[in-house]
Amino acid sequence: MGSSSRRRPKRLARKLFAIRQHLGLTQAEMVRKLDDLYIYPSHISGYERGEREPNLLVLLKYARLAQVPMEMLVDDAMNLPGEMNLFTNMASNLAERKPK
Repeated sequence: MGSSSRRRPKRLARKLFAIRQHLGLTQAEMVRKLDDLYIYPSHISGYERGEREPNLLVLLKYARLAQVPMEMLVDDAMNLPGEMNLFTNMASNLAERKPK
């Protein structure tokens, strides 16, 4: 049994950042909102930079906080609604400016 690679959502990190920004929360406050999932602010930072991938329970909590279907987070073809999408675009612009 080998490990099969699966396609990761390319826009997930930006969407998670957009949700937190839309809610007006710091990373530490987001941890408290996600409630009892054994995550830390460094995890939130990793999710938003695309360095870590949240588990399904974390994704479900994000979706519920944002009041969007979980599918919207993981489907790159789907945009977050309205104002949250503005934060997604902001995150995209920041990522493009980041020195490599």
